[in-house]
Amino acid sequence: MTVEDVRQRLRAAGAGPTHERRVLRLWSNALPQDAGKRRPEDFLPASLRAALPGIEAELQGLARLRSAHAGEDGSERLLVELGDGQTVESVLLPRDGLCISSQVGCAVRCVFCMTGREGLIRQLGSAEMVAQVALARARRTVRKVVFMGMGEPAHNLDNVLEAIELLGTAGNIGHKNLVFSTVGDPRVFERLPQGTVKPALALSLHTTKPELREQLLPKAPRLTPEELVDAGEHYARTTGYPIQYQWTLLEGVNDGADEIEGIVRLLSGKYGVLNMIPFNKVDGIDFRRPSWERAAEIARTLHRRGILTKLRQSAGQDVEGGCGQLRARSIRIAAA
Repeated sequence: MTVEDVRQRLRAAGAGPTHERRVLRLWSNALPQDAGKRRPEDFLPASLRAALPGIEAELQGLARLRSAHAGEDGSERLLVELGDGQTVESVLLPRDGLCISSQVGCAVRCVFCMTGREGLIRQLGSAEMVAQVALARARRTVRKVVFMGMGEPAHNLDNVLEAIELLGTAGNIGHKNLVFSTVGDPRVFERLPQGTVKPALALSLHTTKPELREQLLPKAPRLTPEELVDAGEHYARTTGYPIQYQWTLLEGVNDGADEIEGIVRLLSGKYGVLNMIPFNKVDGIDFRRPSWERAAEIARTLHRRGILTKLRQSAGQDVEGGCGQLRARSIRIAAA
């Protein structure tokens, strides 16, 4: 289901533009439809009031909590069941953030990611993405939403942009606190600047070597690291938001002195920040994470060389919920 489908249901029930905005605002903020100073019976037409319980039930059925896994770092990983029984993952992050999914599975097949191993199963509708936010907001405050869960948002671009549009308006989330994460589809750099709501951008870099990037991200568009950074820099200067360059640290693969030199060459003077995240161990995937001491040394070296670098832990590693693992585990249990 898309946000436009929801709008059409509301209009068919007699909603005008003001009524429509109210219903979408309350839903996306996880508030009951009788919230606010104006009582529904004094504001909504009778036909809409009659239809609203059914519409609410349909919206609640878009994303239901299958299981929740609290991490010691304050995060909470959610396994979310969609209306057709498929599952995706959302992550409540420390400091009022939320990571949501845009697809069931993923076609990019990043070799260090569990989600990519099963390929793309289906797209999520924009309303299913907003429903993940509403579900999370029923549990705690959410002021930032990152499209960095299961799936490649650029492969579901229309739906993702429709969700971003609603979240950045009725959803009351600041535009720079909506983060679109991509491996670098050229369509992103064309479409995102055109929207009323322009999100911040996170670009999966992972290496400065074109050949290695093709190995790590085998189905990503064939942009070189230089072309990716150039496109990111243009978007950053256009929107005024720094680019978040993502780098999964893999021991013996992209943590060497040659990559440090490549990062300095690529990112010096650029309006961005490098987020380094040591690899989150995944069963059946042979990559290893460097020690925290080695990762910290890389970050310090880059800082000394003038590259703003943030060393991050993947949220909730103690519950082994990252990169599609919650979904994979639930499928194994169901099959046993």
